[in-house]
Amino acid sequence: MKYVFYVVGILILTLGISLTIESDLGTSPFDAVLVGLSKNVGLTVGSWEIILAFILIGCNSLLNRQRPEVFGLLTAFITGIGIDMWLFLLNDLITPELWYSKIVCFGIGLVFIGLGTATYLHTNFAPIPIDRLTLIIQELTRTNIFFSRTLIYVVFLILALILNGPIGVGTLLTVCLGGLILNYFMPVTEKVLDRVLTHKYITTL
Repeated sequence: MKYVFYVVGILILTLGISLTIESDLGTSPFDAVLVGLSKNVGLTVGSWEIILAFILIGCNSLLNRQRPEVFGLLTAFITGIGIDMWLFLLNDLITPELWYSKIVCFGIGLVFIGLGTATYLHTNFAPIPIDRLTLIIQELTRTNIFFSRTLIYVVFLILALILNGPIGVGTLLTVCLGGLILNYFMPVTEKVLDRVLTHKYITTL
């Protein structure tokens, strides 16, 4: 059952990422880097998700002073496929042109990113390297998810500007609200999933 939530969480997360890309208001700094690389170098957005994940796994290993979490590549691989799948499916279905429809599309995407991330992270199975980095920085700085997430967003924002990625008002909103939304959903999903998993465990006895 835990792995079902793991997959569902990633699907929700990648749907959220794709919605922010389709909104044309700007994406999160990390996703802006992916889109910028896709436009300037080639390959799909999902492919760059996997490539950058490989690099981040090495960085996380150095920061955490542990062996590289190779299973993180599995999550990155599923995430990359999910992003490309949703972008393909949403390309013709969702093309917001009016400003308010773009805001709605982006807002839903931002909430889905927080919900999906919190859901799959709670399964504690092979987090995406960027999310593992968030947790590592949180532990090293002894702060909260909001601070560590925002710090990472600022670094990737600079990279996205260099790569001419899709930076806009949505990017600013992601930097300001992304950490808060994730921080909100973490205890909520923990309570709900623990209740479901505990109930599932009891019923199987």
